Amino acid sequence: MNLIVNTPALTVYEHMALDETLVALRPSEITLRFYHWAPAPAVTFGYAQAARAVRILAAQKGIEKNIARRPTGGGVVFHIDDLTFSLIFPSSLSPTEIYAKFHACVHRTLAQAGALQTRLEGAVDKAAYRPGNAQGASACFINPVKDDVIGQSGEKILGGALRRFGSSMLYQGSLQLPGARQNPAYKHALIEAARQFFAQDFLPVRAEADWLARARQLAKTQYESAAWGEKF
Repeated sequence: MNLIVNTPALTVYEHMALDETLVALRPSEITLRFYHWAPAPAVTFGYAQAARAVRILAAQKGIEKNIARRPTGGGVVFHIDDLTFSLIFPSSLSPTEIYAKFHACVHRTLAQAGALQTRLEGAVDKAAYRPGNAQGASACFINPVKDDVIGQSGEKILGGALRRFGSSMLYQGSLQLPGARQNPAYKHALIEAARQFFAQDFLPVRAEADWLARARQLAKTQYESAAWGEKF
């Protein structure tokens, strides 16, 4: 069954852990989840990025805690007022194909909802977030890559990071617009984009207590640990 999973407010470490937990528990089903953030700014950064460089970027915005390494790739993302979400689904498509096709759906549904006119980035910058760049860190929304969603003023407004777990994909995305978390039009556009991408509907449910318990344990043992956070 395809689900939109509603969760209570979670820390940045718990959000990362819940995504990984849902991959393990629902690898053959489609799961869409919008993050409900604990009331504090947070930062996530790609699996291959250097923690020290990330902390320097975060400190420039006055953020010195709630900084988590993602299980996915990509650059540094500041979670201050963005609409953050994840998708878990089985797929044989390549990450590049998924990125292009899903973002094309988002581009279309934002316009259909009358929420925003956008375009898809055509430039290619394959070097920005390679593991070989782990000694540095790059702010994701300063460096658009191909098929990112670009706003009316030329700014990147939506990007995501992917990782394959066996036959399942985890996509973690961020819509960066003023008031994005409070504007229901944006959330509805992303739900409709997922419906169009999969050609299937979703059932809204509350996260099960067992899922949350497993995620909180994984957050403590992995995502909050120095072994994970300071991996590079």
